[in-house]
Amino acid sequence: MTSYKNRMAHKTASRRKPSATDGVASRPATSRAAKISAKTATKTSMQPASTAKASRKPKVAAPYHHGDLHDALLKAAEIILERDGLTGLTLRAVAREAGVSHAAPAHHFRDLTGLVSELAAIGYRRFGSAMNAAVVPERSWAEIGLARAHAYLDFAREHPAMYQLMFRAERLDMSNPVLKEAANASFAGLVAAVGMGRGEIVTNEALTLGQAADAARAWSLMHGFSTLLLDGRLSDILERLPAGSTVDQLLDVMLRGSGPLGPRAG
Repeated sequence: MTSYKNRMAHKTASRRKPSATDGVASRPATSRAAKISAKTATKTSMQPASTAKASRKPKVAAPYHHGDLHDALLKAAEIILERDGLTGLTLRAVAREAGVSHAAPAHHFRDLTGLVSELAAIGYRRFGSAMNAAVVPERSWAEIGLARAHAYLDFAREHPAMYQLMFRAERLDMSNPVLKEAANASFAGLVAAVGMGRGEIVTNEALTLGQAADAARAWSLMHGFSTLLLDGRLSDILERLPAGSTVDQLLDVMLRGSGPLGPRAG
């Protein structure tokens, strides 16, 4: 009987279902192991990224290299001037065109007036070179005068925005040493041409009344003619010219009929 009770008790114990208490006791161990395993896996998976992030240096924009940033800014300014006109020429626009920071132009030229003044100086130097190229020893003074006049007009037609900038006194700083030197050199060429036409030695420092009159006449005629042409104000005259006549022919007749190439009072 005792043996039979023992066997029955053993069977009952083996068939007994786990109690709620047994389940609670087993969960913490499993949960802690899972958490430890998850943390370990997370650290392992993140290790390469964190290492790469630590070794990766912050990106720094490479500086924009120019052989000469000063000249590069002036080139950018000239592009804008010819493309968009003087109204489109700003320090920020120049910086964008050159591909540099907005502060770069102000660093080199202080302000827009300083920039356009040096840009005008470039125009004066080119203008002077074009005028001087007309002075060929084999030519007579009259031929040289005509060649200089056409060089003047050609420069104005080929570089209208630059030409107009050169004579916009309200936008320029004529005390700027770079502009002053270029403008004075251009004026010296005019005075030398007047002296050649008069057969006299003329200096920039002092002019006779006749020399000054010839210089003013030549300059006024060419500047007025070129400006009127660029502004379209000569259209009424040009459309009434004989068939086949050109602006250059009109200029030739003007110069031969009066002014520095025509009769003069000494």
